[in-house]
Amino acid sequence: MGLINFLIVLSVLVFIHELGHFLAARFFGVTVHTFSIGFGKRLISKEFKGTTWQFSLIPLGGYVKMKGQDDSNPSLIEEGDDSYNTKKPWQRIIILFAGPFANFALAAVLYFFIALSGSNALSPTIGKIVENSPASKSGLMLNDEIIRINDQDMRTWEEVGKFIRQSKGTLQFYVKRENQVHSFIINPYISDAENMFKEKIKKRMVGIAPAPKIITIHYTPIEAIGFAYDKTVESSKMIFQGVQKLIQGVIPSSEVGGVITIGKVISDASQSGVIALFSIMALISVNLGVLNLLPIPALDGGHIMFNLYEMITKRKPSERVFMSLTITGWIILGSLMLLGIFNDINRLIQG
Repeated sequence: MGLINFLIVLSVLVFIHELGHFLAARFFGVTVHTFSIGFGKRLISKEFKGTTWQFSLIPLGGYVKMKGQDDSNPSLIEEGDDSYNTKKPWQRIIILFAGPFANFALAAVLYFFIALSGSNALSPTIGKIVENSPASKSGLMLNDEIIRINDQDMRTWEEVGKFIRQSKGTLQFYVKRENQVHSFIINPYISDAENMFKEKIKKRMVGIAPAPKIITIHYTPIEAIGFAYDKTVESSKMIFQGVQKLIQGVIPSSEVGGVITIGKVISDASQSGVIALFSIMALISVNLGVLNLLPIPALDGGHIMFNLYEMITKRKPSERVFMSLTITGWIILGSLMLLGIFNDINRLIQG
């Protein structure tokens, strides 16, 4: 069942990505010969309005094959008003960007439905107070529920932490204790901490930690739009930063996961319920969008860079340079895939 869920989720994510390319290409009048979910030998196909829609043997990706554009033949040139080659660079950039954009849009839609269905979060309830911290000196106690800081209502622990980190000066906490509201003035201090990448940072803190209490937050449709936007942007930033830290060596290469890791995560999420599955789908969809925008020649981001070069210089890169960079891009992608699979197998061996 886990494998089936993995294939369904991956196929949906790939379909949405390629649909973005397809719709943008058709909008600009480009003929699309093939729309494929998967690579390799064709298993099922159906021709509709000039395009062959197909499922292929290896379900780890997909592609749209446009007239005048073929990653397996980067130097392909085809003339005609319906050719990708003949479109202006800005039009080609939109076609290329439409795939990752579709992934971001899908993530936002998933987060929107999660918000409407009920998003699980840590309660803003205090579960630990650091000795001699501003919180302990102010009179805050265990099991106090933080309902407001200054004039901002608090519904989750995440909101509490974010507000404290971004605040300035003293803060007025309003907490619910035994069905009564109490007010406390707290002056946060700057302390050593670690971010999600285990880097040493400085941040404003008051000396409290959450209780292990999960609550479900339901959002109105208007609030759900804001929630979806914030979560999509937040996820995108996190993945961009993760790639940056990986390149810088902050994150070791052993942390790179492959298709086995993705499959396990999807399988585990599907067993936890629809909301958990939607959350993982949204995160992976953002991941696909971000990774495809990296300036690696074989990816959408690399092709966008080629077109930006053409827009600026008014000429295309030489065929030799284009071919060399594209082949280099495929080598980089292949190496990353092999690294991910190696790490996955190594984790399975180590238990």
